[in-house]
Amino acid sequence: MQRRATLRSVFGGNVFDGLNICDADTYLVRAARYHGNPTGRVCPICRKTDLDEVTYAFGEELGHASGSAIDPEGLPQMAMRFGDFRVYVVEVCQECNWNHLLTSYTLGDGVPRRPQPRPRDLEDL
Repeated sequence: MQRRATLRSVFGGNVFDGLNICDADTYLVRAARYHGNPTGRVCPICRKTDLDEVTYAFGEELGHASGSAIDPEGLPQMAMRFGDFRVYVVEVCQECNWNHLLTSYTLGDGVPRRPQPRPRDLEDL
């Protein structure tokens, strides 16, 4: 409904300001390019390309991986490995930078766990 209201405002002449609605961060556009799933839906703003959906997971138990783009097919396994984390699904247009949060929800098995350790790198040696 929120998406529909935004689009109605845009095409009703109320808010179209490219900086206002086509404001996808560079990292989000890059995530759409390399990790996004094609939707087959045309961008409602530029109508030039199809939208991609990017799925992110956030949670303390995810440790260093919190905030990463993930493959949605891996969510059932993650839900069994972690007690609590939040999932966000964003649609992104790589052409005009339109983006919209489609949905967010919580997953996990409810069993609290320690955060995942950060992988060691050369600075740790």
